[in-house]
Amino acid sequence: MSEFEEEEKSGESTSSSVILLSDMLEGLSEKTNPIRKIGIVGDIEEAKTSDIVYSMILLHDTREREVPKDPEDPNSELEKVVDPFEVIISTNGGDAREMFAIYDMIRQLRKDCEIHTLGIGKVMSAGVPLLASGTKGKRRIGKYCRVMIHNVSAGTIGAINQMQNEMKEVEEIQKLYIEILAAETNMTEREIRDMFSKNVNVYLSAEEALKLGIVDEII
Repeated sequence: MSEFEEEEKSGESTSSSVILLSDMLEGLSEKTNPIRKIGIVGDIEEAKTSDIVYSMILLHDTREREVPKDPEDPNSELEKVVDPFEVIISTNGGDAREMFAIYDMIRQLRKDCEIHTLGIGKVMSAGVPLLASGTKGKRRIGKYCRVMIHNVSAGTIGAINQMQNEMKEVEEIQKLYIEILAAETNMTEREIRDMFSKNVNVYLSAEEALKLGIVDEII
């Protein structure tokens, strides 16, 4: 398959996903709470990030609805309510730069719309900051979910100057990854670096993730 065909296929996937979600929301009755959940399942890569970002924007933009002030009287004065949406996560990780894109979008949207996160199965590597980035108090994890954090990994070949340049970029990505984890959890940057200094994958149970402030509740 040529590069052009791959890009075209990716574009079709993104468009169809967003249109499907849009049609689903528009087709529901105003009196019915719409389905407000999206999933980050599988590797985090560019095409999936596009779907996730546009879906979050759509859910954010449809956050307000009007309901009767008196639930017992449908003819009572209406008031606006803001509905949250939930991001369900089960991933081995993926591209850190794509994670940054999703994270920055969550940071913006959660200012005026609660974003609930739920980790199930496995939440690893680039998925961990996304689980931790939900609205505080609204981050949940399955009892048997496994969490893993580790050093950013990368490989490059070529001239030594190019390799040195790429290593600087990897170090910057690592710095940002640690910065996000420290901002969204109970861990300090120093504690995270100490974990990473062993140069092994750090696996956590749901209970350990709760203790470290990655999540707020175990289900």
